[in-house]
Amino acid sequence: MYINDINIMYYVLVGILGLVIGQFVDWCNNRLPEYKKVFSKELFTIYLKNMKPKYILTVCTAIIYIALLYFIGWKENILYKIELIKYMILVPMLISAFIIDYKLQIIPNRLNLTIFEVGLITTFIEGIHSPDLAISNLIGGLVGAGIFLAITLIGGMIAGKEAMGFGDVKFMGALGLFFGWKNIIAISITAFFIAAIITIYLLITKIKSKDEYIPFGPFIVIASFISIVVPADIIFNILLEISGLIIKIITFGKYKV
Repeated sequence: MYINDINIMYYVLVGILGLVIGQFVDWCNNRLPEYKKVFSKELFTIYLKNMKPKYILTVCTAIIYIALLYFIGWKENILYKIELIKYMILVPMLISAFIIDYKLQIIPNRLNLTIFEVGLITTFIEGIHSPDLAISNLIGGLVGAGIFLAITLIGGMIAGKEAMGFGDVKFMGALGLFFGWKNIIAISITAFFIAAIITIYLLITKIKSKDEYIPFGPFIVIASFISIVVPADIIFNILLEISGLIIKIITFGKYKV
């Protein structure tokens, strides 16, 4: 049986891999915030011996892995294979960034550095087959970090306090090496759009107060997952349509009043 020209057994194998990786992400989430090594003897002597399965985390990781295989596929073109592999490496790091930033309001330097290092390696490998793609990725790193650095500095001068953590700046710079300049712009806009909607909801429902810090990393992660499966041009068009609709609603409301 084949799904999207891929034997179903490959989906099963990728799903099983996702389950294992998902449990490993839980270990990383415990170690990274404490600046401890991920690959250490404690993984086998302590964690695995006393392991408590994280069902939601493992299942979500498995589903994402299966979705990657479905949307990207395993085609003859070497660049598609590299793309699938690099995103399968990136996904657990994205999940880890989401959870750690949500719980602790930080994105550990070691995590950002690992994403950056893997991004450089995959960019080099892609550059062997497509120099233009490698250039796009390198520019993406500069654009991603540049956008968020500008927001951090300008927001700090206007508000008189840190508008965004430098962990987010490093995070976006590292992600730019995976997505390229066009996609990293799409991720930036999408992340701010999602953040605006969710923040407004949290404030209206009084789940959060205006003085409470809301971590931005999870929004970047959600936008990154969207960008993996949705081309940047489609994202831009959707955001333009939604923005146009919002403007029409606001304009209509003003005239009505």
